[in-house]
Amino acid sequence: MRKRILSLAALSLILSSTLSCEDEKKQPESIETEPIAFKKEAELYLIKANSGDTIKKLDIELAESDYEHQTGLMYRDSMKDDQGMLFIYDSERIRSFYMKNTYIPLDIIYYEADSTLVSIQKNATPRDETSLPSEGPTQFILEINGGLSDEWGLEKDDRFSFIKTE
Repeated sequence: MRKRILSLAALSLILSSTLSCEDEKKQPESIETEPIAFKKEAELYLIKANSGDTIKKLDIELAESDYEHQTGLMYRDSMKDDQGMLFIYDSERIRSFYMKNTYIPLDIIYYEADSTLVSIQKNATPRDETSLPSEGPTQFILEINGGLSDEWGLEKDDRFSFIKTE
């Protein structure tokens, strides 16, 4: 009986060491994800406050659900200068964004419910988790490539309008 127990214990030890050696030899599988592709959902027009002239027309994606609000432009490697993302909320309030898992510098433009520009956080640093708040209550936030708000001359009180294309 004692020999049988010792034999079973030895066999168990050999099997467990063999299995652990096999596990060590296995290479961890890399998970590859598809790049996130831009999906045009609307056209947005930036409008100069004093003249009503169109500053720029953009193709935009819309962020309307909680999930879209939370992910935004995260995990994107690039975006064309005539593209952006418009975040749409149900109500107006002070809002704050950050750049966690966002790989490209962005200008974050905050707008009131009537589409009047409230404030701009310019050239937000990629992957920075610092809070970037609006300077007043906002209902819409437009994200574009960093530096474009200066290049296009966007200012407080400028407006936007958009038309869904889908």
